[in-house]
Amino acid sequence: MTTTLLPPTPPGPEGASFRHELYPYRGDEEFLSGTLAFIHEALDGGEAVVVAVPSDKTSLLRDELGGEAAVTFVDTTTAGPNPGRLVAAWASWMKERGEGNRPVRGIGETAWRQARNPAHLGELRYHEWLLNRAFARSSTWSMLCPYDDAGQDPEALAAMSRCHPLIRQGGQHTTNDGYLADVDYPFEVLAAPCDPFQELSYTRGDLATIRAKVSQCASDAGVPEDRLAQLAVAVTEIATNSIRHGGGHGTLRTWTQGATFLCEFRDDGHISDVMAGRTRPTEGQIGGRGLWLAHQLCDLVEIRSTHDQGTTVRLHMDTDR
Repeated sequence: MTTTLLPPTPPGPEGASFRHELYPYRGDEEFLSGTLAFIHEALDGGEAVVVAVPSDKTSLLRDELGGEAAVTFVDTTTAGPNPGRLVAAWASWMKERGEGNRPVRGIGETAWRQARNPAHLGELRYHEWLLNRAFARSSTWSMLCPYDDAGQDPEALAAMSRCHPLIRQGGQHTTNDGYLADVDYPFEVLAAPCDPFQELSYTRGDLATIRAKVSQCASDAGVPEDRLAQLAVAVTEIATNSIRHGGGHGTLRTWTQGATFLCEFRDDGHISDVMAGRTRPTEGQIGGRGLWLAHQLCDLVEIRSTHDQGTTVRLHMDTDR
């Protein structure tokens, strides 16, 4: 299933735009050679650097850089497991380091081999693609994404390449012909609900019924007590949006898959903004907070939306089983 995208956001002034590079490497030596070259380019140009890499790679870089004040190390795990929170996190980190319009470079490596399940892996890749849309006008920002392809299926590297306009090789970045620029993002097809699943058709006036249904199913599935209230808020927001913008009715499904509880909302609406829920709402903003809250409260949120097939939103919550 694919979703129709908005036209690409125009670049910044004088054709400048966000530079987003994929850096395939193998082993610690190649990791260091590529990332350190990127960092020293930044330092030579008076730029700040934000580094978010796994802890073992953080140690390697700290040993090489010492206490370089222009380099800041951040921990992406503080944003939680949901990749839907990372665009806002990166925007905050880069803005803080770019005070006074100072150019900033980011180095972001996801621990791909620690992906919790195929759905999580798919959303991590989608996040990488969305960075191009989120920061298209940020002409003073750039990002390098190291990717350890040792032992990886060639298709995994190809899937990552489709998310990056540039590839770094031999200390230089080159245009990536495989980048998905003006075409639909190729979402993975949502897996079918696991049996047994429960289904409920809803319409206006059914919010209380929806909350009660999801809360009971989530409790039975083993969602921790302290997270049931968070799930109830997310469900209320998504169900309200579904009824309001999806034709006044929809279908709810709930099921358990492994150690995850899922609830799915389907309706006839269409979400045209691919960044919906990914950017922090502004003060005084009217509407547009439902998907943001869902991303903050749930462990994963999957969204598929097209004009002809409507919208599906899946909320994932970890269980204690």
